Parts: sequence; structure tokens; C-alpha cells
Amino acid sequence: MKIPLFINGSNITLEADPQESLMKVLHKNGYPSVKSGCDKGYCGSCTILLNDNPVASCKIPAGLVRGSNIITLEYFSKTTEYQTIMEGFSKAGIKLCGYCNAGKIFSAYNILKLTKIPTREEIENSIKSLSPCCTDSETLVNGIIYALRIHNKKADRITSSKERNH
Repeated sequence: MKIPLFINGSNITLEADPQESLMKVLHKNGYPSVKSGCDKGYCGSCTILLNDNPVASCKIPAGLVRGSNIITLEYFSKTTEYQTIMEGFSKAGIKLCGYCNAGKIFSAYNILKLTKIPTREEIENSIKSLSPCCTDSETLVNGIIYALRIHNKKADRITSSKERNH
């Protein structure tokens, strides 16, 4: 089956069995950041952004993504949001292992997109199912909080700059 969609900003048509997991299809088509882990949607290693929301691609049949917008970690790593998240993670002492990066980074991104500042408990709840293979939950929460602070400082500077220019 031909599946037209947008991947990393490009209009692409993939040839795939519609019941095959999106994770397998993406990996076969040259997106190495989409890794196989638990195949149950918990570990985070196959996480992608599907229409700007983090999802476990192992749980999604490829046939369901027709016309969707997919962002993989390869592409996302070129964004300012990625740099902000990595700066926050670094400040918390997080050294990602390379295996489960997508789940942790895209979960942090999903929190950064929120219009309100989440509580520590809300952040903990949003990451509780992620694999703890390279960092513990407490340190990951701290990294996300640091990233939120950095993100908000940047947003404040942009707002202040716009106000001065008007």
C-alpha cells in the first residue's frame, strides 16, 4: 500500500503493509532514531512526533498515518527547542545513552509546548512510563524543569524585544 505523508518537512510516499508498525516502516526507510525497544509503547525508544504530539510508533499501524506529519529525532535535533532541552538536560547532569533519547526529548518538548507551567507532579506523571535506562526519573524531571526555565527566559527576551520595537 502507498502511504503519502510528510516526514521531517518532506512530502513522501512510503510503500508498506498497512498493518505493519510505523516504527518498523520508518526504521526500514532510513530513520535510525526510531528504535525498537519494548514493542509495547512504554520505553520511549520508538517515539516520534505525529502531528506535533509524541507517540510510540511501535503501537501505530502504518496505514493509519496517511496524510500525517511525522517528525523524527534526526530532524528535531536541528531545532531551537531541541537545543533548549539538551541545555536543560546537561544542566541536570543527564547524559543520554542514545537508545531512549526520543522518548525523553519528545516528552520534554511536549511539556515545553504547554501554555501553563506544569507542577513537578504533572511532569513526573508525564514521564513515568519512560525507560530509566540512562537517567533516573528525579534527574529527568530536574532536566525538564531546567529546560522550562531556559525556554521561558528566551520567550521573555523575545517578548521584551518586540515590546521595545513597537
